[in-house]
Amino acid sequence: MAVLSNPVELRFYAELADFLPPVLRGRSFTHAVAPHESVKHVIEALGVPHTEVGILLVNGEMADMGRRLQADDRVALLPALRRLLPRAGVAPRFAADAHLGRLARYLRFAGFDTLWDNAWDDADLVAAASVEARVVLTRDRALLMHRALQEGCYLRDMAPLGQLADVATRYTLDLDTVRPGRCLACNVVLEAVAKREVADRLLPGTLAGFDDFWRCCRCGGVFWRGAHWKRMRDAMTRVMAYSRGA
Repeated sequence: MAVLSNPVELRFYAELADFLPPVLRGRSFTHAVAPHESVKHVIEALGVPHTEVGILLVNGEMADMGRRLQADDRVALLPALRRLLPRAGVAPRFAADAHLGRLARYLRFAGFDTLWDNAWDDADLVAAASVEARVVLTRDRALLMHRALQEGCYLRDMAPLGQLADVATRYTLDLDTVRPGRCLACNVVLEAVAKREVADRLLPGTLAGFDDFWRCCRCGGVFWRGAHWKRMRDAMTRVMAYSRGA
């Protein structure tokens, strides 16, 4: 028996169209949809992750990804350019895939809770993100189509600072504010520690040149605002200037 299908009209706007074959970009097109298919199934079959859609309109009205489409429906999809924070003063938490170690370090330096493990597979990452309501950061489109994934962000830039700028723009992150930093290796919030308590672990130049120190309670790493800290802060300043102009 032949499977019935409904013709619907689809239009993907702005950078959402980049996920489509060139012939379908920049225009409306007709697509056959099975009666049981949701919008999520339809767009992901075309290569567009549901996490990248900010606004979904069906026949001019707001709809959600679970909407079943009817014959001759008109579907418009706009990108998730900026996300509002869940509530005022509460920053999003992230989980970066195994290929984004440098981005994870930048986010941790800026004080944002960011899980990362280079041994993670996709299932591990999605599980961690789902349990703790984290935003998955990745360049893997297929990962963002996972059925259990609630929030994700596809990173177009291959450079870590470009990726940081994308995340800062989309989630309205303030990289200028100096908040409690996190261990770049462990993601644990650093604790201030008296100089005398770590003096035996410091080189003479560091011991003479700095008075303020922080320590990770998990790995024991010691941090201070030296040349590496200054380079990281300069990077934050450049990225913030870019994201404000985006």
